[in-house]
Amino acid sequence: MNADNLTGLIGYLKQDQWQSCFEEVLGEHLGPALEAADISFEDLGDILGQGAAMSLWGCAFEDFLGQDWDDENFVEVYLKRRGWKEGPRKSAYMRGLKEAVMSLYEVSQIVPGQSMMVRDLLRGGDPVLVHERSATQSLKPWGRIAARLVPEDGKMVLAGSLLAYPQQACEDLAENLRDVLKRKRGQAEFPKIKTDGLRDLAPVFTLTWLFRTMENMVSASEPPVLFNGDGEELVFRDVCFPFSKGSTQKIIAEVLNTIPCLQHAGRMIWNWTRQAGDHVPEANSKAGDSKAQFLSTTLDDGGLVLGNLELKGRQLRLQVNSETRAEQGTALLRNALGSLIGSPLTQIMTAEQAIEEQRTSGRGDVLEDEIPLEEEAEVLAAVLDEVVPGLGHVTPRQAVKTAAGKKKVAAWLKQIEGTTAGLGREGAGASFSFDWMWEELGIKGLRK
Repeated sequence: MNADNLTGLIGYLKQDQWQSCFEEVLGEHLGPALEAADISFEDLGDILGQGAAMSLWGCAFEDFLGQDWDDENFVEVYLKRRGWKEGPRKSAYMRGLKEAVMSLYEVSQIVPGQSMMVRDLLRGGDPVLVHERSATQSLKPWGRIAARLVPEDGKMVLAGSLLAYPQQACEDLAENLRDVLKRKRGQAEFPKIKTDGLRDLAPVFTLTWLFRTMENMVSASEPPVLFNGDGEELVFRDVCFPFSKGSTQKIIAEVLNTIPCLQHAGRMIWNWTRQAGDHVPEANSKAGDSKAQFLSTTLDDGGLVLGNLELKGRQLRLQVNSETRAEQGTALLRNALGSLIGSPLTQIMTAEQAIEEQRTSGRGDVLEDEIPLEEEAEVLAAVLDEVVPGLGHVTPRQAVKTAAGKKKVAAWLKQIEGTTAGLGREGAGASFSFDWMWEELGIKGLRK
């Protein structure tokens, strides 16, 4: 039942005694975020879109419906005076909405336009079947929403206002709830809260979502500051050394194979690496910027890749991602190869230029959904035997050997499944199933 079915109830807010009460609740839900951003509620529609602004308003309104003011409840007063206009079905829904509380749910088994299963992440319990048309058209498997469940005609439905909670917002919510409840962080992702406890926490859901959404919008409008693993500003340098007269690929390759920090990576290709314990240069002071992002590559043995070398034609090509590494790599090769190589030519490309080149070259037009399903399955199968940092730097097969590891792997699989669904591949849901991965890892029971 949407806001159109609550028209009379919403219109009754114009009564002076209730208008001031609702404004107080709306201030609890949005005030701190609006004040921090120095904006008004009217500005939210322009910033977030009218749909998001009205969802926030709706969250506050639904919270308001469950509160008592001087021993009177807005819904009961309205139904006592004007319930005859609504009829028994709408009246029952309004009373159900009054009793409902906001919680965080994980969705699964989505049937677009019909229904989905939702699992309460704060109160626990088994997943519940919810009949919903519009939200099931856009929600993805294992996505999370802040919403209220309301009984209607013997079924459970979503109240009119819900907030889609991405992973960052979920992490913020868990932290904020612990702060409010004065709970210590445990192994569980979220603190367990009873229904009565959730009644007073509705503004936490709205504010957490709004703060995270506005912060993400600001971050998206500002380009990230990119650094390599040493904290050096990211600048791609392609240093090409011509062969001297009489030099051959074979002669140069023999010398390169004697350099300890070079690891053979393929035919006439080497990785230039730094091993654990080697000297690490002092990081750039700008690397502490909140917008800083670090790009680095490590090998299976833990070595950090500083650059790549390739012999092609009559050239030795060194590719690195900072000015400092270009200087160090040039010195390394000159000392080792001496007169076998000539003076190098260097091409320089900033991170911004590299991104733009990739975008305009057409490589960015290759979509994930163009990957054949058979190939995707092979890739995912291989992932089960690869180290995953988010699982504690072990493989999924190793992680499921412990109870805590099984929970981490379940969350990891849900993220992969939800991300794949989010790619929007036509017919992907019917053509590709993740069931075998859950069975392969022996954690099918956690897929709920």
